[in-house]
Amino acid sequence: MRTKARLAFHVVTLSQISWLIAAGAAADGTTRTSTNSSHYEYRREHDPNGIGKFYLGREIAHVMGHQAADWLERPEREAEEKPDLLLEALKLKPGDVVADIGAGTGYYSWRMAKLVGDQGLVYAVDIQQEMLDLLAKKMAERKITNVKGVLGTITDPKLPARSVDLVLMVDVYHEFDHPFEMMQAICPALKPGGRVVFVEFRAEDPKVPIKEVHKMSEAQVRKEMSAQPLEWVETIATLPWQHIIVFKKNR
Repeated sequence: MRTKARLAFHVVTLSQISWLIAAGAAADGTTRTSTNSSHYEYRREHDPNGIGKFYLGREIAHVMGHQAADWLERPEREAEEKPDLLLEALKLKPGDVVADIGAGTGYYSWRMAKLVGDQGLVYAVDIQQEMLDLLAKKMAERKITNVKGVLGTITDPKLPARSVDLVLMVDVYHEFDHPFEMMQAICPALKPGGRVVFVEFRAEDPKVPIKEVHKMSEAQVRKEMSAQPLEWVETIATLPWQHIIVFKKNR
């Protein structure tokens, strides 16, 4: 299950080392704010499944490394997440350009590629080249030609400006080391009226069998997006365990 497999593999990135240094956490465990960012705080006492870095009161979760890529393709994922229901909610059209942020092995990328058709495009963004290599292999096996792998960074998805109709993040936003900066870089890639869709396991529901730092409440997502040029559109509750939270670019 996700509670075990999700956290079986973690990577310690240079960014995590740098924020530990920046935090300068006191020996008594008191909270200190980094001198080079006003958006985050760092706590010595924190959830062991998080990195000790907090954004607007929420602890950021550890990143899953490429070593656990097989878990992304697990057979039970379809029953747990109902991807067909998510794709229906996205209302994609032929010719759309979509960015799959944190695409991993391309579980959703190839599905969206079929919906947008040959005239459409899916940017499959990941910060691990190993994931993109696995994704490219899987796209070739499926003979999918309209998925383009993009190696992003922890603060920038490296997408062309005003090029994307929809940005999709499935169970990934809560792991961003720099969520404010990442969203600041994502928003300019949206076309006017472009949409951003967050799919996150529901923190409001104690029956969802996921580690707490790997869940997000709707209220927290909306709180964090209030700092961005995004307007909440709707929250869709058709999935078994996850929210579908939709925003659109408002300027």
